[in-house]
Amino acid sequence: MLKFPAAPVVSRMAPTPSGFLHLGNAVNFTLTWLLTRRAHGILHLRIDDLDRARFRPTYLENIFRTLDWLGLDYDHGPTGPEDFEHSFSQQYRLPEYEAVLQAAHAAHPELFYACHCSRTELARQVLPAGRYAGTCRPAGLPFAAADTAWRAAVPAGANAAFSDLAQGDMRIWVAQDPGDFVVRKKDGVAAYQVASVVDDVRLGVNLIVRGLDLLTSTAAQIWLAPYLSEQGGFTQTRFLHHDLLRDEDGHKLSKSTQAGTQRGILEEAATPQVVYQAVARLLGLPLAAGESLEGLQNVIAGGI
Repeated sequence: MLKFPAAPVVSRMAPTPSGFLHLGNAVNFTLTWLLTRRAHGILHLRIDDLDRARFRPTYLENIFRTLDWLGLDYDHGPTGPEDFEHSFSQQYRLPEYEAVLQAAHAAHPELFYACHCSRTELARQVLPAGRYAGTCRPAGLPFAAADTAWRAAVPAGANAAFSDLAQGDMRIWVAQDPGDFVVRKKDGVAAYQVASVVDDVRLGVNLIVRGLDLLTSTAAQIWLAPYLSEQGGFTQTRFLHHDLLRDEDGHKLSKSTQAGTQRGILEEAATPQVVYQAVARLLGLPLAAGESLEGLQNVIAGGI
């Protein structure tokens, strides 16, 4: 059963401009907005554009159009694509992420190791749950070598325990899933697990609403944060991992699998009522509550 977060609440919507936002994204943002507003909290729009290879201006514009269509406001963040590119892009924070990584490496020399495995090699040696086989772990490769990523050397038995507002008490075995995850990519840029922690701590975020598919990311971040300079407060973050929305074939909705003709929820739905009703179903509310955003807000304000 869903437990509402107690005040104070600082949360964020964190879309990535790597595809058109689909129903699952819209539901996540709406749920985040509802929970934050119920607690009279602060809501940030934090756009994650770390992966510039998949970035497209049309995807960035789609984020703002979708939020406007849904009727979701926020307290801090870019006002539009131009403002984002000028003042809020993660590209401006690359030196900050790198400094955090270098400090962690200096303080904990055994925490990371260098990996030069290619994508072909990774695909060939992958273990259950997509876990890296640890091929480069004993090799002692130089960290400064070209075409080399950094991985976290996750000890056997490493785990992350936390109380989830939707799933209850959780314990995720980080050593099993995700295993030795990447913290610095081959292009020298910090990986998602590092940048996300640093950004959330910088913004003072204390509530993160995610889909169940990101449970292992949460576990990796909780385990890693105490080793990162001045990021240990991340472990006090409250989490809510909600069920996933799936397509007609039962597959998880994902921007990475969008066909060229798919233009996201804005093109697929005539009105945002489709999203509100999906949120109502997710929360076990009568469909009538999902007739409008105000309807959802009124029901949630009264408690579920």
